[in-house]
Amino acid sequence: MLRQYAENHSDEAFAALVTRHINLVYSVALRHTGDPHQAEDVTQAVFILLPEKAGQLRHDKALSSWLFQATRWTASNFVRSETRRHRREQEAHMQSLLDESGSDVWRQIAPLLDTAVAGLSEKDRQAIVLRFYEGRNLREVGAALGTSEEAAQMRVNRAVEKLRTFFAKRGVTASSGALTVVLGANAVQAAPVGLAVTIATVATLAGTTLATTATATATKAIVMTTLQKTLITAVLVAAGGHGQPAHLGTSQALPEQDISNPWIPCMLLVSPCICPAGNRLGSRGLLLPWSK
Repeated sequence: MLRQYAENHSDEAFAALVTRHINLVYSVALRHTGDPHQAEDVTQAVFILLPEKAGQLRHDKALSSWLFQATRWTASNFVRSETRRHRREQEAHMQSLLDESGSDVWRQIAPLLDTAVAGLSEKDRQAIVLRFYEGRNLREVGAALGTSEEAAQMRVNRAVEKLRTFFAKRGVTASSGALTVVLGANAVQAAPVGLAVTIATVATLAGTTLATTATATATKAIVMTTLQKTLITAVLVAAGGHGQPAHLGTSQALPEQDISNPWIPCMLLVSPCICPAGNRLGSRGLLLPWSK
């Protein structure tokens, strides 16, 4: 029968092949889909593929084996397609709910959201931030948390339910599903165009300025330290053990100062100050009387 169809493309031969093998195909399809109507769709799809493969099959035993495998593959693809379609329908339904009441829900939860997320456990908070604040899919969330996509989905669902409870206690009523949609649509707002470039430029300039300032400050510190050491050395050498301060750059003792005024100008090595007359060494360092 198979050879007859392959050689002549007889409609009668094809109808006979379908009648002979339809129970096999339908049974496998029904076990995979779990739905009689979907099993019918899969069965039709498999027999539509048969004319293309008939010439490659040598006998009826090969045909039975091919029908079995083809039904499994077709049913699996059909189930995945239906799952995606159902998910899209759910998302569309939730989006319609969001369009109707989501904006009101968001206005109510927005001021509370970050506080609610901060109150979650570390794992739950990470899941919420990754899923809604960073917009990652569940596979990426699972990878970041070191777990599977299914486990990440469960973690996110539990965390959303905790957020729902938090909001409900504060008078915001929303289902977990609606809350998921609202968070997905509103948790992340696009920053103004050009803001990232502006921040990067300002940060770069600030870093350059800080580096330049630090270098200049360090250089000044080194210069001041060297100057202080030079002054101290000069004073000590100039004193020459006489116990009297001297003008910088000379070893001769200074003449006696007029001390009728109890305060005379003195110079501290670091900064000028006013100190009692006759003091040779103040509490802040060496003091040199200024010459009249």
